[in-house]
Order: sequence, then C-alpha cells, then structure tokens
Amino acid sequence: MFLVTGATGGIGRRVVRLLRQREQSVRAFVRLTSRYSELEHRGAEIFIGDLRLDKDIQKASQGVQYIISAHGSDGDALSLDYRANIELIDQAKVNEVEHFVFISVLGAERGYEDAPTFKAKRAVEQYLEASGLNYTILRPAGLASNLLPLAEQFRETELYLLIGDRKNRTSIVSTDDLARIVVDSVTTEGARNQILPIGGPEILLREDIPQIFSRIFNKEPVVINSPLFVIDGLRSALGLFNSQGQTALGTYRTLLANEFFCTKEEIANLEAIFNFQLETLENFLRRYLAV
Repeated sequence: MFLVTGATGGIGRRVVRLLRQREQSVRAFVRLTSRYSELEHRGAEIFIGDLRLDKDIQKASQGVQYIISAHGSDGDALSLDYRANIELIDQAKVNEVEHFVFISVLGAERGYEDAPTFKAKRAVEQYLEASGLNYTILRPAGLASNLLPLAEQFRETELYLLIGDRKNRTSIVSTDDLARIVVDSVTTEGARNQILPIGGPEILLREDIPQIFSRIFNKEPVVINSPLFVIDGLRSALGLFNSQGQTALGTYRTLLANEFFCTKEEIANLEAIFNFQLETLENFLRRYLAV
C-alpha cells in the first residue's frame, strides 16, 4: 500500500494514476474540499484529512509500505512543508515503512533566507537523511504542468509576462516524467538513499518559453518583461495587511531572481538510473494542448 499526500495536486494526481495503472494499492490523502472523484474512480482509497493535524497523519500512515510526500505548502511552509513532513517521517519509522519519497525543490541546499519553502524543505531533507529510513529525495526544477495555464492564456492573447532576468536558465521537467521517477524510486536501486536533481533534457533560457508557445500556436509573442522590483513593491504593500502572503512571496521572488537548472551530466545520470529518455517541454505542451 502506497500513501500519497497532495494526491489531487499536479504531481500527486499523476503519481496516483500511474500506481493504479500498475495495479498498486494506493491511499490518497486529500482535503474535504478537493476534487478527488477521479482518484476514487481509478480505485484509490480516499483518506480525507488535514495534514496540519498529527492525528490524521498517524491514521493515514497505518498499514502502508511506502510513503510519497507530494503535497505543497499552500502558503503555509511551516505547517505543511515542514511540520507535516516531519510527522510523516516519524510515522514512517513507527510503521516500519519500506521507502519514503520526498519531493523537495531544486536549490533547497542553497540557503535562501527569504524563501520559507526552501528552508523548510531543506530541514526535512536533513531529518529524512538521519531517520534511518530508506529514502529518495527528488529536487525538481520547474514543472511543465505549471505552464499549461500560461500557454492557454497565450493562445487567447499572445501575451507573455516575464518578470526578472529573461536570460536566467531553467530546466523544466515533464510532470509525467517526474511522476514516473517518483513511482520508480521505490524499486530502483540507483535511487535508494539518494538526493537527485530533476529537470528536463534541455537547459532553457526563460525567454525561450514564449518562443516555444509561439511555435506551438504559430503566433508572434508579445513579451512584457517586468523588473523584479514590481514583486518587491507588491510584497511591501501586502505586508501591511497579510504577513503570511508577504512571506510566501519571498519564495516566489527567490524563484524569479535565481537560476534553477540541471547540468547535462545530472540529466544523463537521471536517465541512466531510471532507464528512459526525458521529455522536452515543447513535446509535453503539444500533448496536453492537442496541437
């Protein structure tokens, strides 16, 4: 039995689909307000709970052999990125879980002081490494599925908003590839007790993304390149009435201000470990947009 947290998210939903395709038993940890009917239809066991509550984590973790932590912070890095994962690891030890897969973030080890999600995920990585559990820590760069709404918007308007340095490099991974790596990590010897950077097969500049949209839709992009101080101004204004939102924007600014890409050697190693060729961003988008 696999326990998958964040089961209705972009990664978690794909992980549950793949596990069910492989006829694996899955317990999907979901919120009451989330859309989980597809997972239920696929035969997943639905556990409705709150990751902020230790008792829910304890109950959900009973009788499972594998735990996949795929949930996001939802603007609350301390409760969800940190505390919930620490409790999941503790329960994995209590229940003698065979393997724990933690989805972190590329650059978690860099010490970004203004990015609570990065700090929380790095602390969880260290806790998991010291836990005595078999683990795989995956550090993905940008997810291709996150660009689907932007692509749809571009199809309608031909506009693309690019905040910050357009020359910053990135490695955007197919979210389907990431789901496959997550699932395969529990049985792949080369992934055991490893921290693996995860990216797509290309190192892209951020300005390459609207050009990919342009090729897909055969439309000339109108790129609006805004400076980072726009985010700084928004953070200052938000701090007057929403301190949690201001803190969350620190992570967003970190993502915009820095480069997050995998080297060619890291990608070659990843493809060798999991024995498949990673999908390009353009191919992913064409599949989902039916273009």
